[in-house]
Amino acid sequence: MAMMPKRIKYRKQQRGRLRGNATRGNFVAFGEFGLQSLESHWLTARQIEAGRIAAQHFLRRQGKVFIRVFPDKPVSKKPLEQRMGKGKAETDFWAARIKPGTVLYEIAGVPEDIARQAMARIAHKMPVRCRFVGRRLAV
Repeated sequence: MAMMPKRIKYRKQQRGRLRGNATRGNFVAFGEFGLQSLESHWLTARQIEAGRIAAQHFLRRQGKVFIRVFPDKPVSKKPLEQRMGKGKAETDFWAARIKPGTVLYEIAGVPEDIARQAMARIAHKMPVRCRFVGRRLAV
């Protein structure tokens, strides 16, 4: 089942703009290793789920995978060969807004080499360039 909000205040949203770097969600908080985006993009609920399945299939029930992004933006799309007008289309998919620096996934409870391989499998599913990051120790 694809991720989407249980309820929302408004059914449709304007597209908006993705500017600047991530100021929130830009460090490893829950796990030991993370996958950080290097570009801005809309990440669909299906892409997020594909990454989760790829990681859990590789890890074979060891460790824990944390998903740090949630698709809360409804994106509408008109059907093919539809004439202009007649209002805004219905929601086609749900997307998460990704800025450079956003941590997408985290892994805990596995060694670094296993985590690096799992994150590489997730990164193949993502539409943005990503990098492997570790937890920063607070001084």
